[in-house]
Amino acid sequence: MLALTNNAALVIQSLTNSPDLPGSAGLRITAQPEDQQSLSLAVAPEPTAGDEVVEEQGARVFLEPSASSMLDEMVLDAEVDAQGSVQFFLGTQSGSGSPTA
Repeated sequence: MLALTNNAALVIQSLTNSPDLPGSAGLRITAQPEDQQSLSLAVAPEPTAGDEVVEEQGARVFLEPSASSMLDEMVLDAEVDAQGSVQFFLGTQSGSGSPTA
């Protein structure tokens, strides 16, 4: 199952803690139909039927089934640059290898 770093949890919370979104909001990750190796991320008000829900440190992530299988045993990390742009990274839970974009 996908794990979240402290940074990723904080970034996801900041993206989903908006008065315009319900308390059930989270970050939804989907696999691109045309390229099963590419992922798309978007804030969603709630999970879609069939999504796996990961809740860690107050952050919610909704994994569409294809994305869920791709991200099994992965760690999601995030950072915000000086301009406020968010970048997410994936690494392995075992800690081997370096994170990739």
